[in-house]
Amino acid sequence: MFSSLSALSLRRRRGAARLAAATLVSGFVAAGAVAVAGPAVAVETSQNQGGAIATMGSLKTYGGAVIHGADGDQQVSAGLFEMSVDGGGTLQTYCVDLHNPTQRDAKYHETPWSGTSLGANKGAGRIRWILENSYPQVNDLAALADEAGIDGGLTEQDAAVGTQVAIWRYSDDADVDAVDPQAEKLAAYLQEAARTVAEPKASLTLDPPAVSGRPGGLLGPVTVHTDADSVTVTPPADSAMSGVRIVGKDGKVVTSAREGSQLFFDVPEDATDGTAELTVQASTTVPVGRALTSESRSQTQILAGSSESTVSATASAAWATRGAIPALSAVKNCARSGVDITTANEGDEDFTFELMGIEHSIPAGASQTVTIPLQEDQAYDFTITGPAGFEKRFTGVLDCKTQSGADGLTAQTLSEPSPATVGGSATGTNLAETGGSSATPLIAGVAIGLVVIGGAALLLLGRKQTPTQQ
Repeated sequence: MFSSLSALSLRRRRGAARLAAATLVSGFVAAGAVAVAGPAVAVETSQNQGGAIATMGSLKTYGGAVIHGADGDQQVSAGLFEMSVDGGGTLQTYCVDLHNPTQRDAKYHETPWSGTSLGANKGAGRIRWILENSYPQVNDLAALADEAGIDGGLTEQDAAVGTQVAIWRYSDDADVDAVDPQAEKLAAYLQEAARTVAEPKASLTLDPPAVSGRPGGLLGPVTVHTDADSVTVTPPADSAMSGVRIVGKDGKVVTSAREGSQLFFDVPEDATDGTAELTVQASTTVPVGRALTSESRSQTQILAGSSESTVSATASAAWATRGAIPALSAVKNCARSGVDITTANEGDEDFTFELMGIEHSIPAGASQTVTIPLQEDQAYDFTITGPAGFEKRFTGVLDCKTQSGADGLTAQTLSEPSPATVGGSATGTNLAETGGSSATPLIAGVAIGLVVIGGAALLLLGRKQTPTQQ
């Protein structure tokens, strides 16, 4: 489910994307070139808000579809992907990003619709309806054919193709038809019958993902949100040495939690200024309709089915005896075409920083969110610094739009699946894709290169404090 981009058109798109920032680092890289930007000592902070983390496998059940465009008709492969979940489990997905390549072995994570093209798509809720009322959620194909008014029944391939085609008509506003008449009848039925259904909740998240405060008390709360019956709570890796414990409101150590549980970091009064991280993990089915994205710019997916799978989430804490004590988190905001950086200050002094030429000051006990504007497909790599050597690094690629034939994108005609690899030779499991070809490794190489090069470095400078280690 991806179209093939020529190396020239891809370079043109990537080269045009620039980030207006206070400090600008070289933002364009030729295919295959890799450079590292940003302070090497900065701790890279995940923008994954929790849930399943999975690796792209292959297009398991598929058939043919035809995209009708200004340059003529292009045949592509359409159907159901399969991913393997870190820690155990399997996910089945369809694509909602027709004109981008999918990279074999790309790492995906659950993402709110607001961090994808679905956030601004009025048809997103109809896509979820299609997922809930078609294959594989409905695996009685005779019943599905009867519901859709299809004589002669449906094969699994027909059901997968018809479902994907109907999704593309909403996700990418694509003029696309299934090759097989039975699959096309299903697509037409699903498109017509679809109704708006609300976005599903995440399988597991922690809110907020970062807290701060003074040692000698409870830092938090961090609230658990999950559809699992219970989650396992893992304390910081160095808790035996640091003395930091994860406790409930009553101060008792917590090893398991459930929906709505509140967790706290219990930091000893004599603890040296520093940071810690807790992890929660569970086994559950991921809700149908959850979006999955990859920071390597691999094609956005939407969940169609889940086995019992491992899901996890993390939260961090920072503490200091005096001065500003920032707690930082980041999330993509497609509605505002950027990345939201939220900074909470639980210290006893203002936390002051400059962002893109504008000075911001967060009073003690207050929180503020700053949106860093980015262009579509912009790779970013910026470091936030604060008192006493505090640093956090955020990297990624803003992927909020489907291109739908714009900007020189074309879909390559395919008669059968072809391999797609992230660099190197095209070996191993085949990925049938919309436009998988010999150009795919080049596409993947450029995308990965842009992520690591760093589009810009934005320094959030805290006031000078008496040197302490956070």
